[in-house]
Amino acid sequence: MALDPPVGVDSLVALPLQVDIYGPVQLPENVFLGIGAGIILLLIGLSAFFSSSEIAMFSLPSHRVEALVEDAVPGSKTLKGLKEDPHRLLVTILVGNNLVNIAMSSIATGLLTYYLGSGQQGLAVALSTFGITAIVLLFGESAPKSYAVENTESWALRIAKPLKFSEKVLLPLIVLFDYLTRIVNKVTGGRSAIETSYVTREEIQDIIETGEREGVLDEEEREMLQRTLRFNNTIAKEVMTPRLDMEAISKDASVEEAIQQCVQSGHARVPVYEGSLDNVIGIAHLRDLVRDRDYSDAETALADLIEPTLHVPESKNVDDLLTEMRRERLHMVIVIDEFGTTEGLVTMEDLTEEIVGEILEGEEEEPIEFVGDGEVVVKGEVNIEEVNEAMDLELPEGEEFETIAGFIFNRAGRLVEEGERIEFDSVEIVVERVENTRIMKARLSRIEPEDGENGETESDGDTSTQTPTE
Repeated sequence: MALDPPVGVDSLVALPLQVDIYGPVQLPENVFLGIGAGIILLLIGLSAFFSSSEIAMFSLPSHRVEALVEDAVPGSKTLKGLKEDPHRLLVTILVGNNLVNIAMSSIATGLLTYYLGSGQQGLAVALSTFGITAIVLLFGESAPKSYAVENTESWALRIAKPLKFSEKVLLPLIVLFDYLTRIVNKVTGGRSAIETSYVTREEIQDIIETGEREGVLDEEEREMLQRTLRFNNTIAKEVMTPRLDMEAISKDASVEEAIQQCVQSGHARVPVYEGSLDNVIGIAHLRDLVRDRDYSDAETALADLIEPTLHVPESKNVDDLLTEMRRERLHMVIVIDEFGTTEGLVTMEDLTEEIVGEILEGEEEEPIEFVGDGEVVVKGEVNIEEVNEAMDLELPEGEEFETIAGFIFNRAGRLVEEGERIEFDSVEIVVERVENTRIMKARLSRIEPEDGENGETESDGDTSTQTPTE
């Protein structure tokens, strides 16, 4: 038979060791407290489950999920289904975790109030608040999330089905909060972070560099991947052979002269112009020229053997240019400026080199040659970005120049001579070879910053030049 609890302020303190629950059912006090503690432990486990689920689910890349599905790994299809709606997945985890934590705090407060007495309700609330917070932080947040970080893939596969079950159980609440969240985002004009791209170019760059440090990628593989990332941000002007280096021939020349031009230049194709280089009418291929010379009975005009080509603006993206050249089956295009003047040419080899690196032929010299510790010799036509990458420098790029020769002219403010020195920050540049007014080679070497006034000059990026004495 249940005992009637005494009335008064100290009634809870005077309770007997029997607790009346639902009428005739009686539980000893220690059993009642033990059940409450067991429920709290269960809720801590559920909190750990939801917290670790958040890390595992949103840290696992989608491409890995696709690979797991292709390999028919158990749980992978459920995992894929959950990740297909990341917004719903996040709401499921947050609703479940918050319900568990609220229930845990409420039960702990009730147990402590019962144990300490109603007169100590404030103390019970304080103890449950700080105690449960500490327990949740350690066992419901920190520890499970650390485990999920270390075992992302395996843990995601193991929790996929329980998480799907939780979604079904909590579906009414999930639908409600999912709808309310989307309304709030729409009203505030915000965009949920989970709807944005998880991977940025900077993150891919970090992954590539980490792969090299960990030994997964060698230096050449790392450089090729980095070039691939840069490819989409490169324009035709940056990869073209400039006008000064173009080998071209007039359409009035003979077939034999065109063959000799190809042989002497070492190129299989040569642009053909009418009047001047600003009017390129097509491309002559050495194969067609030799075939005509050796097998044609009548003398053929050079203009009849040329292939059509494209004229593209110098600002054209090389990714689009590569696609267009492949579609039109072209190996060489002419680059023009805004006035229609020929600026240079781009070949399929130029575009390929942007990804795989410089393709040298015969005795062709390296564009960047390391000659000592922190010292390189570079061709004047080499892009500043390549020099910065090779020497780990931060030489600035300007709108009016892109090459190391352009940088030297810009800093000097005039034509330079062989042997002239230019200092910029912690780099000394010596002009090694000049042809006419064109810088062909320069030597770059690191210099140690001096104490005092020089340190201030270098930090401001000032440039000093020294002209060689006769």
